[in-house]
Amino acid sequence: MEGTMQVEDAPLRREITGSQPCISIYKAVRAAAHGIVTIAVACQFESSLKRPVRSLKWTHARSNTKRDIDPTLLYPPYNLSVPIDHFHNDSLYEPHSNGVFNLRYFFDASHYKAGGPVIVLASGEDDATDRLPYLQKGIVAKLAAATNGVGVVLEHRYYGTSFPTPDLSTENLRFLTTAQALADTAYFAEHIVFPGLEHQNLTASAVPWVAYGGSYAGAFVAFLRVLYPDVFWGAISSSGVVKAIYDYWEYYEPVRQYGPPECIATTQNVTHIVDTILLGQTDSSMVSLLKETFLMPNVTYNDDFASILGAGVEGWQGKNWDPAVNDPTFSEYCGNISSDAILYPATRSMNASIHSLLAATGYADQAKTLVPRMMNYIGWLNVTEIAPCAAAGETQDDCFSTHVPKFYAQDDLSQSWRSWPYQYCSQWGFLQTGSGVPKDQLPIISRTQTLEYESIICRDAFNITTPPDTDAVNYIGAYNISYNRLAFLDGEEDPWRPATVHAPEAKPWNRTNSIDQPFILIAGAVHHWDENGLFANETTPKLPPPPVADAQKSEQTFVKAWVKEQK
Repeated sequence: MEGTMQVEDAPLRREITGSQPCISIYKAVRAAAHGIVTIAVACQFESSLKRPVRSLKWTHARSNTKRDIDPTLLYPPYNLSVPIDHFHNDSLYEPHSNGVFNLRYFFDASHYKAGGPVIVLASGEDDATDRLPYLQKGIVAKLAAATNGVGVVLEHRYYGTSFPTPDLSTENLRFLTTAQALADTAYFAEHIVFPGLEHQNLTASAVPWVAYGGSYAGAFVAFLRVLYPDVFWGAISSSGVVKAIYDYWEYYEPVRQYGPPECIATTQNVTHIVDTILLGQTDSSMVSLLKETFLMPNVTYNDDFASILGAGVEGWQGKNWDPAVNDPTFSEYCGNISSDAILYPATRSMNASIHSLLAATGYADQAKTLVPRMMNYIGWLNVTEIAPCAAAGETQDDCFSTHVPKFYAQDDLSQSWRSWPYQYCSQWGFLQTGSGVPKDQLPIISRTQTLEYESIICRDAFNITTPPDTDAVNYIGAYNISYNRLAFLDGEEDPWRPATVHAPEAKPWNRTNSIDQPFILIAGAVHHWDENGLFANETTPKLPPPPVADAQKSEQTFVKAWVKEQK
């Protein structure tokens, strides 16, 4: 097998147990695959996309416990016919369309009593079925129960089954903008008649509608409140990325600041060693030695090689307080590279080559610490990335390359990975670079991860060769966005925090927390940790953690006050 080795008794140092999630379309052809965020849609893309595409959201492929019923069995799908094109006076959407399409939704009326509100969760850049646990026992269930309301999960156009066009060609993706999707949601609130509740007028003209969203969807619902205040009585933006940023190098800042110091320092040093060789030397033999030492001699492009080395730190976003939802990747990674014991005996054969790399990059004096940690890094990468690739019968370029124009040319409806990249290439940005890190700071991902590299998909999939039109998003308010009955909850340690109203650049100290404009930073939290929940008989004194439980209680309190205010 190319670039692999046999590993004896190689523990992953699994510090946190839990099921293995998938992150949007971000995972490459990695056997275990690894976005806003960042964020990037769901596990089905693992087998279709040959390179990482970072996303805001994280989709958890968790198993239901014995006490859970599969939510897809509880909540049947429904559709509402909505216009494909809401803006016939905007040339961006030419040629215009007079057609309609089916926008999928799910709802739960088990908590409803006459006069109760509608709590709608915006699904964002995801198949709406992945959000159903939040309707079953997450934030939507909690808010609906607290207010005697109807809970709804509403799909975003161009995700799940809600496609307005027959294919996903660049021309047909012209209707995929945040503005069109916001208009869909407003249209839904104004026209919906829930099956079984036909005798009730539950449109926004008759009852309060409160929107909730996390990550991209968090920004989305904030925009709903500002742009459609007569339709949406209130909104809760959790980890809402309200500031679109082209070069989003800050994604890794919370990881650097809050990650375990030994893990972060070792990551910075190894990344600097890699960059010194890839960017600072002209000796091709040293580049070859580097790739061979890390068991990836057949990865053609240096930027692809360096990207795979970031697989561990990229797991930070998947951390969650619920062990059944938590992704252990980051903790496993840190457990490996922070250990001074050699965890993978087979990596002892790398001793001489690692010493050569350290000597060539000015790190020879740190060999005692770095040699065993680099051995563990290599062993961990082999177990999680390299060996699974070889076992699948793929070449290393098949598994790890972003330079795949033939793949990007596919645009039939089965290529649903195209939706979120089109959004960030055209409007949102959020390209997570290493090159953008200040020169006086050691990055934790390689500086080979440039805007040029991260935008390969923009050029090859959509022929987008210019920066995204972030003004199309940021005009709504960006860091300064605010409105009455618009709540912001963010995670203290969220990699998307720099794009939220709790970013230092947003001067959050100038805001106060109130019932009318809640403003809450959840201590120790990562990405929209208030969204998922537990049944009452699953809770413990530590689950949810007090900061999360307090945030969820606050949400119930202020939403009840908002609803009462309208009556």
